Amino acid sequence: MPPAPAGTSHSRDPFLPRSAARAAFPVNSPEAPGETDGGGTIHFRFRVVSSLRVSALLQLSGSGRMLAAALGRARAGLRAAIRPAVQLRARFEGSSTTESHPTIRPKDEVTQKQLCAFGEYVAEILPKYVQQVQVTRLNELEICIHPDGVVPVLTFLHNHTSAQFKSLADLTAVDVPTRQYRFEIVYNLLSLYFNSRIRIKTYTDELTPIDSIVPLYMAANWYEREVWDLFGVFFANHPDLRRILTDYGFEGHPFRKDFPLSGYVEV
Repeated sequence: MPPAPAGTSHSRDPFLPRSAARAAFPVNSPEAPGETDGGGTIHFRFRVVSSLRVSALLQLSGSGRMLAAALGRARAGLRAAIRPAVQLRARFEGSSTTESHPTIRPKDEVTQKQLCAFGEYVAEILPKYVQQVQVTRLNELEICIHPDGVVPVLTFLHNHTSAQFKSLADLTAVDVPTRQYRFEIVYNLLSLYFNSRIRIKTYTDELTPIDSIVPLYMAANWYEREVWDLFGVFFANHPDLRRILTDYGFEGHPFRKDFPLSGYVEV
């Protein structure tokens, strides 16, 4: 340790001599960096100091640099803690500017009219099978058909030049036990050419099979196996209709609403 300047003495304070601290910051001022008690514990008064005061503190001793670095880290941590709260308040209070990419898709009257016109066109072409056409509030076209019209309607949507729904995005089912035909089969189709989607719905019960569309959409192979495995809906003319998710020898169909939580067989 270097010799102490004249008129000062080394104390137990690891940062500054008590006299130097008093000379830099008066004890009664709120800028005083700290005071030591009888046990050598340093009590700091946290306050953001100016750059001139920090530079003056750096000139006092090497320990002052440690104190300045600690104050800098404290200021940085305070800013990082305040920033999320400010952003959250601004988010809830809102702003005067309009969001360029809103979360909820706005209603498009032109698109809705086009979907309605196309749904009416399909109903006019296939009146034997189409039972209802509707457009949801998010501009999604839904066509409800008779179970016998699965293959004819999907073939029309797949091959017609004004449709070209050549991609099967999803095939699933919904179980509503209170209905006479408890299972609702849902086909989600995509037209890459027109960048459009359509939803086809039909219905069946536990015993009535639905015609398979694997010859039309190869992606329906595993989808139909999944619906058979989980809901018990049988697809006629499927090339390989067997379970796909449950284990060998599994009894029942777990996505049915009347399926017990513990199953039928103890594992």
